[in-house]
Amino acid sequence: MGATQTTEMSYPPWPKGKKLVHLDLKGAPPRVEYLHRLIELFSELGVDGLLVEYEDVFPYDGELKLLQATAQPAYSRDEVLSMQEFARSKGMEVIPLVQTFGHMEFVLKHRSMWHLREVAHCVGTLNPHREEGVKVVMEMLRQVVELHPGLSTLHIGADEVYMLGEGEESKLWLASPGRTVEQLFLSHVTKVARAVKEAWPHMTIIMWDDMMRGMSLDTLKASGLVGLVQPMLWDYTPNLDASKTVSLLEKYCSAGMADLWAASSFKGSTSVYTCVTSTQRHLDNHLQWLKVAASLSPAVNMKGIAITGWQRYDHLSVLCELIPVAIPSLAVCLQTLLHGQFSAEAQSKVTGKLGISSVEVETMEMTCVADTVFPGRRLAELIVELNALLNSEDIRFFENSMFVRGWFSPYQRQRKTVTPLITMQIHNQASLYLATLQQKVEAVREEMAKLYPDSTVQEWIEEHVSPVTAPLQRITEDVAACLKEMVPKNHFSSFDIAD
Repeated sequence: MGATQTTEMSYPPWPKGKKLVHLDLKGAPPRVEYLHRLIELFSELGVDGLLVEYEDVFPYDGELKLLQATAQPAYSRDEVLSMQEFARSKGMEVIPLVQTFGHMEFVLKHRSMWHLREVAHCVGTLNPHREEGVKVVMEMLRQVVELHPGLSTLHIGADEVYMLGEGEESKLWLASPGRTVEQLFLSHVTKVARAVKEAWPHMTIIMWDDMMRGMSLDTLKASGLVGLVQPMLWDYTPNLDASKTVSLLEKYCSAGMADLWAASSFKGSTSVYTCVTSTQRHLDNHLQWLKVAASLSPAVNMKGIAITGWQRYDHLSVLCELIPVAIPSLAVCLQTLLHGQFSAEAQSKVTGKLGISSVEVETMEMTCVADTVFPGRRLAELIVELNALLNSEDIRFFENSMFVRGWFSPYQRQRKTVTPLITMQIHNQASLYLATLQQKVEAVREEMAKLYPDSTVQEWIEEHVSPVTAPLQRITEDVAACLKEMVPKNHFSSFDIAD
């Protein structure tokens, strides 16, 4: 990967408003000590607040206790309170994000909640017609608000409400003349937002904007959401269409929703299974957002930007990059917003603060003494090293090598008719790769366990390492089985093959 480029193009710095970092805890929830170290670093980097998406690591209680994670313990009430207290001591606000319509997989996956799905095979979308569903949502919100003393802002999610309108009750509802899926969406979100305002009159409500993007100005004006919510427009792409985004924000503003938020990304938006963050990609995303902010009319009141760091695309997908490998990206994104460009000055601030020579995690080298290293630095290095090994062609495509395809094909393995001389070379090479990988994996495991729960370590290794080591392991076992049919037993020791 090439070095991240400092940019010639320059915009005004990000306008006034909060700079939030999104903590996505629905995968790889950091151990509490590490979470505190991250919060401290965020504050030093210029972050004003945290947008915290707890999902199943929130200590839900009573009838909602079943929502708590089983792979690892949820955070305790004291831990949730101490995290907020620590963030506040660093001058940061905490805004919880609770999904209330789409992406409710962590709720609707439970058998006792199946009947609350819009359609049986879509685990994420709540049926908006069941009063019981709204009650569950309101009870979740009540418990979250109660555990955030003095809370003034709440994010109610509502993005990607897949399959809405496809359920039987929705089809009946939509059969009435003049009713649309847009209205169905708006009626549920309005009901939730009003209930929030009723329970907590001073609460500011943020929601994702994507389900409203195609709506006409008239539909938005009549939606019931004007004055009730602040839309957060998200776009994580490096080639974000600035003029289209400006038009959308101006449309929301014209509809009466002038208080608006942006959402960019510092990790977790490249691909669903990305392991190592590309800083350049996320820098480009922020440059586009600066272009958007510089083009808005004065009527648009940008309340701030949430720099998202997705840990999973949804509750049931695999892990994206862990936070340590994305810290250089986050620092670059924040400095870019502060400077209006990624200037040489911005770059030196990042490299100086984090003690690295390059802002790309794949090429960073340590330039300072250990005590000024960013939290999770060692794990980031180890992941980069292991990832390079896992993606090396010799290892990843070992089964496609000339020797394996020529002298140890599935046909030959099945019939156990092989050339011992060559299969021994295959065995030794596969064993060498396995031993090298194992050494790196153990180092990653040990370091990761200091920062993350054991379940995260296990999941990460099974997702990234096992698919590469399993075929190598199989080859070594198959060679041993074949040689037993081709070589006298007393020769095994000289071939270094286990009996």
